Amino acid sequence: MDTEDPPARKPGDPADTGRPAEGARPGGDARPSGDAAEPVIRPGRSLRWSWVWLVPLLALAVGLSLLASAWVRNGPVITISFLSAAGVEAGQTKLRYRDVVVGDVSDVRVAGDRQHVLVDVQLRREGSEYITQKDSKFWIVRPQVSLAGVSGLDTLLSGVYIDVDAPITRPKGDQVRTFEGLSNPPEVLSGQVGARFVLQADSLGSLRVGSRIHYRRIEVGRVVSYDMAPDGRSVNLHVFVEAPYDRYVTPDTRFWNDSGVDLSVSTDGVQMRTSGLSAILNGGIAFAQADESSSFDGVVDSAPAAAGSTYRLFGSRDEALADPDGDPVPVELRFDQSVRGLRVGADVDFRGMSIGKVVDIDLEFDRERRRFYSRVRAQLYPMRFSDAYRQLNDASGGLQGEALLNPLIERGLRAQLRTASLLTGQQYVALDFFPGEAHADPDIPGDLSSHKGFLVPTVRGDFDRLQGQLGNIVAKLDKVPIEDIGRDLRGSLEALNRLLRRLDTQVAPQATRALSSASASLERVGAALAPDAPLLGGLRDTLGELDRAARALRLLSETLQARPDALIRGRAPDELH
Repeated sequence: MDTEDPPARKPGDPADTGRPAEGARPGGDARPSGDAAEPVIRPGRSLRWSWVWLVPLLALAVGLSLLASAWVRNGPVITISFLSAAGVEAGQTKLRYRDVVVGDVSDVRVAGDRQHVLVDVQLRREGSEYITQKDSKFWIVRPQVSLAGVSGLDTLLSGVYIDVDAPITRPKGDQVRTFEGLSNPPEVLSGQVGARFVLQADSLGSLRVGSRIHYRRIEVGRVVSYDMAPDGRSVNLHVFVEAPYDRYVTPDTRFWNDSGVDLSVSTDGVQMRTSGLSAILNGGIAFAQADESSSFDGVVDSAPAAAGSTYRLFGSRDEALADPDGDPVPVELRFDQSVRGLRVGADVDFRGMSIGKVVDIDLEFDRERRRFYSRVRAQLYPMRFSDAYRQLNDASGGLQGEALLNPLIERGLRAQLRTASLLTGQQYVALDFFPGEAHADPDIPGDLSSHKGFLVPTVRGDFDRLQGQLGNIVAKLDKVPIEDIGRDLRGSLEALNRLLRRLDTQVAPQATRALSSASASLERVGAALAPDAPLLGGLRDTLGELDRAARALRLLSETLQARPDALIRGRAPDELH
């Protein structure tokens, strides 16, 4: 309640010292004393509190607590660049590390170059120090169905999310806020123990990133990447072999392409070799030790190979586990005949053993002889001769090429085309000794100074020789006067026809009559020789008399032998009775 202003103090009035005036009673009551003015009581001002102010204060406290909580929980904001942000939505897509949510997508926008999409992710403070390392890798997880398998099925319900692979090592250096996302998940995550190796192949074939590596039919690794060699002549495949299987990769390990189906037909029947359906569809690689081949006679190094070692990727298991071939010797063969059926990659055979491969086939022209010939380039592997090669190598003083092959050529070594299959007409090159060609000057077409590699003389194949012989026979047949022979033969046939007609008209009736007379004579002879004929009866009697005479002569002969004097004295009396 407001009070009126006090009246102005007059001169001579006692000063207001805050103490009760004289004559005043304790308790504040003042009695008028003389001419003293009556005091005026004024209550002090007071601040009144309203409960309405409690609501904004509580809201302010909650807001401050939320800000403090967000400041404590949230970490920095990072930006990830992707080629596409399909399925990524601000406020819904999560950032996961080992299936634990570590951040949320706060914004998605197109980059200024319109070639990428920028995704802003609000990280949580816990773990942000290792996620923001420069070696961290980010990729979008989506459901994928491929020949290698099915992945990301959990995203069908929860939606796509961004996954991160952070290094296991402690953070070093400044943290990074900008990253470039991957199109596909990395094949080797941080923390996986193993070793990387490089395989050199002629072509990629059916292999791809993610193709499996098998050791004794156990999956031990995968292909993580591939690139072209600097010279463009081969492909380098980077593979990762997990521990503890990486210790089985030694300096003498052989790798081969185990994709598809290896089908072979031999006298033992049909054999099929494969590493499973995954290797057939997605490609695969297998490896083994060199001493697993029964023909390997070298010293095996069983120590684990150093990480990053380079190996050759062979096309098949048999090729990989074969004995080492050593450095090839280039040779050139010139055939003055058709090479139909001969293909690049065909075998160069010696006594049934493959010692090389055909690498090139060209058609050349011999200007001097004015004819075409085929030039075949091949590579020979002398170490496939085994002990024979070592003996030849020692005899030639370790020389290759001409010094090694010349003695063999002087003994009649020649190259010849032979048929490998009558069904397909496929041919191969055979090296063999032809004694008739020994010490003879070989007939080699073309310019002898233009060859690349050692020049091996050739001889015509057996089939070509047969064709030549057939050609000679045909040429000789062409010289035979067939028309004259035909005319003479026709005249002879006409004369023979006349003779036959004469025999039929003249000789045949007379022959018939002669045969009739002969038949009558035979009948009379048969009647005379019948069992009851008189001639046979008399003949039997005569034969009986002759038989009795013969017996009498035999008795006389026996008597004279026993008693020679019987002709003089006659028979003894006792013999008469």
